[in-house]
Amino acid sequence: MQFLALIYAGEGKDDVDMETLISQYESFEEEAKNVVLGSNALEAVSTATSVRVRDGKSHLTDGPFAETKEQLGGYYLFDCKDLGEALLWAAKIPSARYGTVEVRPVMLFD
Repeated sequence: MQFLALIYAGEGKDDVDMETLISQYESFEEEAKNVVLGSNALEAVSTATSVRVRDGKSHLTDGPFAETKEQLGGYYLFDCKDLGEALLWAAKIPSARYGTVEVRPVMLFD
């Protein structure tokens, strides 16, 4: 089964040394290489544009849809036997210590 681990954290507000955090991510990725199908980090939320279509017209807004203390910073796509295994891997993501990691199964279509 495939699971998406969405990583939420505060942008630059955490008392985390970036070199340390990058080193932790490198160690995690080496350990998880057999279950990670893909991953990416996202640019700052200030670079986001939100799109809404109402009455057939697109409305663009700079920034995220809603103000929050934590923003989506990246993701991992895991291939795991079940949700339990995916949650074990999500708990090892370094940013889980500073923010939140949301895990969801990938929807399969016939």
